[in-house]
Amino acid sequence: MVPPLNFLYSSAVNYQLRKTFLILASKVGLTAFLLLPFTGAPSLVSAQEQDDVRGAPAEPTNAADIRAQMAIAENLLGKTPDRGAILYFLAVSDALLQDTLPAIEQLKQCIALKEGFDPSGDTAFAVIKTSPDFRRLVDQVHKDFPAINQAHVAFTTTDKDIFPEGLEYDPAKDSFYLSGMYHPKILRIPLEGKIDEFVPASHYNLLPVLGIRMDPSDGTIWSNSADEDAGKSELLHFDRSGTLLARYPSAEGGKHEFNDLVVLHSGTIFLTDTLANQVYRFDLHTHTFAPLRLPRQLLFPNGIALTDDESALYVADQLGVLRMDLKTEASAEVDPGPHSTVAGIDGLYWHKGSLVAVQNGIGTPRIAAFRLSPDGLRVVKTSVFANLLSTPTTGALRGDDFYFIVNSQAGNLNGTHILDVTKLQPVRIAVVHLP
Repeated sequence: MVPPLNFLYSSAVNYQLRKTFLILASKVGLTAFLLLPFTGAPSLVSAQEQDDVRGAPAEPTNAADIRAQMAIAENLLGKTPDRGAILYFLAVSDALLQDTLPAIEQLKQCIALKEGFDPSGDTAFAVIKTSPDFRRLVDQVHKDFPAINQAHVAFTTTDKDIFPEGLEYDPAKDSFYLSGMYHPKILRIPLEGKIDEFVPASHYNLLPVLGIRMDPSDGTIWSNSADEDAGKSELLHFDRSGTLLARYPSAEGGKHEFNDLVVLHSGTIFLTDTLANQVYRFDLHTHTFAPLRLPRQLLFPNGIALTDDESALYVADQLGVLRMDLKTEASAEVDPGPHSTVAGIDGLYWHKGSLVAVQNGIGTPRIAAFRLSPDGLRVVKTSVFANLLSTPTTGALRGDDFYFIVNSQAGNLNGTHILDVTKLQPVRIAVVHLP
């Protein structure tokens, strides 16, 4: 959830890969459910491109788009606190352009910063994965950041083809809501009892369902939906029984991909639009989407979180996290500090002064918490609870426990087409206990 945007990776890579620089780790040393490699994803380099690599490298058809995004990233060098995030972004882009020497050089500089980027799980580097330099970099990363696993499987769905994206917890019913993309629907998963379809796929002719959140004022359900190929999106509102109350399509021209969202007690909604590189404030009374003014241009905004007192909003994009004061509308970049990165976050959540993240855009994914300074603008401690994961996307908090989607099966879905049905697995939800 092409890479973060449809023009970076092959169109055969599904929504999750488009959202961030992902994924498909299949490394060693954790429990079976975390380590099980997912082999259904197509190579990001076609057979023809592989042949071209042996001779004169052939550029992808979207090379101009890739270079345009690289120019944005290069312009931010020295202007954002996380140099490693930009270096990694550029390394991925160079690899996709078959520029192997620049890709290796960017990776060397990135890995030397010891921030947590792990290219071993990023299929964008297929063109250089056999390089001795690349292998040495991977060995160094795994020495600096050894395997960690504090998670265990909490429950497993019977659905194998839901391709989940959003997860939300309902404290009133002690249940979770899980949104699906291949079959656009929402499952309700009680911790005790039978899984049922809160919103069946046959209802309402929905687009693939992505981020999902409860309304804190009345317990109704809000969700984003998006058609990745058409670039259409809708914000959806369901009542407590799963009946669709309203749908609000994107009004602006161009392509849109409403992704994650948060809902305030006032009814105001903030949501990320990955394809438009925007964050919107949705006004429930006027039904309008207004873009936020942030201190720099966003690249593939994704996760979004709200402090408990609703005073501050945090927005994640490919290069980091930005904070906005909702009273003054002042905003600034969160400084990850040395040897840490808040780049590439998919799911983002607030917990007791920390940002909890499903960080799947840094190569090999991980679950991490970032303790913030009192002003909320600097990371003072990074805690990793699980790494070398498969295809995690988002999660949900239940008290001090963080539940997250382990195997979204990203990479086995091309729009409305499953690439290999024999590789489908039941969806696993894991849990880690937060301090």
